[in-house]
Amino acid sequence: MSQENSGEAKLHFLDYWRVIKIRLPLILLVFLLVVITAWVVTYFLPKQYASSVTMQIKQNDTYLRVFDDRGGGQGFDPRFITTQFEIIQRKEILYPVIESLGLEQKWKKLYGTAGKEQAFFRLRKMIDVREIRNTELIQIVVMSQDPQEAADIANRIAEEYRDRRVSEQQKLVSSSLFQLQEEVAKQSRKVDELRAEAQRIRVENQIQDLNPDSVEDPMQAANEVLLSVEQQVSAERLKVSSLRAKYEQISRLTDDQIMRSITTLDVQDPTIQQMLPQFQEVSSEEARVLNSGLGPNHPTVKSIRAKKAVMENQLAAQISSLRASMEANLLIAEESLKELEKRLKESQSEQQVSKTRASGYYEAKNNYIQAKRLLEAAELRLSTEAMQRTMPQDPATIWERAEPSNIPASPRILLNMILGVVVGIGFAVGLAFFIEYLDTSVKTMEEVETLLQVPVLSVIPKDISLLIRQPDDHPDAEAYRIMRTNIEFNRKSPSASTITLVSGGAGEGKSTTLNNLAYTFAKGGYTTLIVDADLRRPSQHTIFGVQNSMGLSDFLTKEVSLEDTVHATQVDNLYLMTSGEMPRDAVGVLNSQRMLDLIKEVKGRFDIAFFDSPPILGVSDASVLSSEMDLTIIVVQHRRFPKSMLQRVKQAVENVGGNILGVVLNNVDVRHDQYYEYYTSYYNYYHKPAGKGSKSKADAQAKKGPLLAASTKKSDTNEGEY
Repeated sequence: MSQENSGEAKLHFLDYWRVIKIRLPLILLVFLLVVITAWVVTYFLPKQYASSVTMQIKQNDTYLRVFDDRGGGQGFDPRFITTQFEIIQRKEILYPVIESLGLEQKWKKLYGTAGKEQAFFRLRKMIDVREIRNTELIQIVVMSQDPQEAADIANRIAEEYRDRRVSEQQKLVSSSLFQLQEEVAKQSRKVDELRAEAQRIRVENQIQDLNPDSVEDPMQAANEVLLSVEQQVSAERLKVSSLRAKYEQISRLTDDQIMRSITTLDVQDPTIQQMLPQFQEVSSEEARVLNSGLGPNHPTVKSIRAKKAVMENQLAAQISSLRASMEANLLIAEESLKELEKRLKESQSEQQVSKTRASGYYEAKNNYIQAKRLLEAAELRLSTEAMQRTMPQDPATIWERAEPSNIPASPRILLNMILGVVVGIGFAVGLAFFIEYLDTSVKTMEEVETLLQVPVLSVIPKDISLLIRQPDDHPDAEAYRIMRTNIEFNRKSPSASTITLVSGGAGEGKSTTLNNLAYTFAKGGYTTLIVDADLRRPSQHTIFGVQNSMGLSDFLTKEVSLEDTVHATQVDNLYLMTSGEMPRDAVGVLNSQRMLDLIKEVKGRFDIAFFDSPPILGVSDASVLSSEMDLTIIVVQHRRFPKSMLQRVKQAVENVGGNILGVVLNNVDVRHDQYYEYYTSYYNYYHKPAGKGSKSKADAQAKKGPLLAASTKKSDTNEGEY
């Protein structure tokens, strides 16, 4: 698949190359015209000198923003440079330049410009403003026929632009500072008004504010007192809850249970804590004694029990006292809690009244404080900007002034000529392909065979000479040898021996082709007759250099014999019947019984006969001949007439019943059209010069006379002429 694709691409390239070779004279002509035009235009263009100024431009940073902590800058604007380019080329900059340099009067004398506006338009065309990438630098380039004028204009434009930027910035600074001062004064008046309003509300509502110029809340102390009371109430409530829980727990327990769980009840009574261990020790002693075998009435046991009873009574009394003290503490705590809750309610009520009464004051004070802060910021910005604006600023700086140039910048001869060559090649090749696209003439054998459905018998190269005037071994004869071979193999029978050659228009080489083809047949041993049936513009007698006194028209209109009209030529086996004098009715003469008799007699005496005819689309003579001949060959000149004309030629032949043998593609320029080179590249290989004494038997018999040679052709065909 890849090989097929590469072959197809190669074929396409060869087709393009073929078109270029065929149209090479046109391509060269157009190319030379374009290049010469480019050179002439470049030569006569006036010389222009360029001078440039390099300057740095900065974006304005003079707009004041009073309440912007980032400063007064605007940030980078991507359209700033483009905007400055347009400003430099406007009348506000260029009019002062025209006036200061006197360009209006100067150009009026030189170029006839009338008025400042025309001078402005001329000056604007001379200016080119460029940006140097990734920098704040720009170039102002001025083109002029006078190098000094170009430098002066460039420098003056830069100076005018710089002065205008400085002036505008100074005006803008002054205006901005004035506006800032007005804003500060307005804000100061607003602060005074808000302070007076806050003071009035404070006095009317009897609000105690120890620091009215601060953001501190005057209710902060009252809020702290209220918060303290709330904390005390919460603590007291927690205490009462704890005491009540302990009291209720102890009230439910017996004395004995209390003594057993005194440590877990978290009771802080030193008497109980001191007596309880002693009581527990006595109880242990009693149990030990009883376990040792002593009875209840033993004095030791009684003594221990008496001591235990005393201690038990003391603990019971102390536990009872504990219950009473806990109840008293609970009552005291509950009373204290009630007092604190009452105090909390009073504080909350007082604070709510104070807040309601002071709400307007708080809002007025807050507005006053905010306005005061804005005023302080504005005053600080005003003083800062006032100091900064006193510093020198340069929004446009000239870093490189323009100087007169000694070398013209335009026209650029080398560039123009390169462009001329490129454009010339492109235009010439494009025109060649366009003409090729419009050309509907016959170009290839395939087109002829596809269009007419008949074979191409031969391709005749351009500038083929008459073979009767050339030596026998001339290479031009090879194309006709090929055609002779194709005719021999394409005609159905040897009896089809009368052939006419027709063409669509005049000048397609039909007569020359017929003459050379007859010559080739004669050299091949055929007894050949040429009949010049073009009674309107005969040419065969001119080719052979004989008189046209007796010929075809005489045979058809007079009682003359074939021997009287057929003449031998200087070529062996080749005979000629000229056209004779032109009759009044050529078509009627050709379309007659006498013509049919002639054809029959010729077929009996000659191996092959060729009838020359006029163009088939010009007159009807060729149609008559095609209907009477055995075979018809169409001669087509390469790249001359459109394909539709070739179709009409075929149709004209078929309409009269003619039998088309094939087509001859004539006058092909094989030097430029490589498609046909293989048809003409082996002339010498096929052509073998005739040796001495190698004449055929038919050639020897032809010397005896034309009719004698013709009478003997039937016996000679057995010897290999055909």
